[in-house]
Amino acid sequence: MTIPQKIQERLSQGIKKFQPIIASAKARDLGESDTVTIVKDMLADVFGYDKYTELTSEYAIRGTYCDLAIKLDGTLQSLIEVKAVGLELKDAHVKQAVDYAANQGVDWVILTNGISWRVYHVIFAKPIDQELVVDVDLLALNPKTDAESIYLWCKEGWVRSALGEYKTQRQALSRFFIGATILTDPVLDTIRRELRRVSPDVKIDTDQIRAVLETEVIKRDVLEGDKAVEAKKKIARAANKSLRALPTKAETPPSVETPLAPEGAPPAAEPA
Repeated sequence: MTIPQKIQERLSQGIKKFQPIIASAKARDLGESDTVTIVKDMLADVFGYDKYTELTSEYAIRGTYCDLAIKLDGTLQSLIEVKAVGLELKDAHVKQAVDYAANQGVDWVILTNGISWRVYHVIFAKPIDQELVVDVDLLALNPKTDAESIYLWCKEGWVRSALGEYKTQRQALSRFFIGATILTDPVLDTIRRELRRVSPDVKIDTDQIRAVLETEVIKRDVLEGDKAVEAKKKIARAANKSLRALPTKAETPPSVETPLAPEGAPPAAEPA
């Protein structure tokens, strides 16, 4: 991922500036409201959001409030749940914010105590769920080399959909997607061809290969559960989409080539 130099410098300087501020806040065991103030300053000074037009405090949702919200061009982009700097974050802390986000049709929720920054993607299912996409410890970052870790949800990264692209890449490389891909017909056919090349006298079919992969090679938790099922569905949808995109025989007329006349032969007469 290429980060413009100017943004790289701002992120690096921001990490360096706020690391001692956050460490001091933790040592003094600041409460939630003070942590919200620091987080809002970070979102402006480090992440590049305008404090007055793009950040909203205590965003009202159905009679209650979320600590912070990010808006770009008047459109709600993400909700931010802030906990006290000394409190250890847990997934349960983000559940309410995820429910709020789903109610608003928002895809992203950030949970932070100023030190830990967790970015969740909202899964619109029944029940509503969330997927942890990024988990960063600000105090553990190297200001010179780790700016990319927080670029994903800074303003410029958000505009470029860097977070969504990172999630897609991360998903494609997950063990569930790789496991489901291995069991697709094209991959099984390739394995069968290679096995027959190594052992030409042995008859092997793809069902046998699939059975060995499912029972002896791939771990069971990779092939079972909601994430495994979702991976299989997405791969199947992608395969069907590719098949629909292929031209049919009716759409692809056969090319007609004019045969070359023998050398020295007179030109063919034109039809009357």
